[in-house]
Amino acid sequence: MNGQKRSNVNIGDLVEIVQKHHQRNGEITEGFVKRILTKSSFHPHGIKVQLSTGEIGRVQNVVLDE
Repeated sequence: MNGQKRSNVNIGDLVEIVQKHHQRNGEITEGFVKRILTKSSFHPHGIKVQLSTGEIGRVQNVVLDE
């Protein structure tokens, strides 16, 4: 699911993020959302979140349970 809309991202969701220092190479980090840091309902580069591990980045994809 698209990570640009805040309504798609919830606390506890499994997401794939790109951290700021990995933006050039696009390295993905996977984890569970601890906090949602973006206040607006939409961001073109992805909603900024903090993972349960403390890492911060922009959501590229919300992983759906099958």
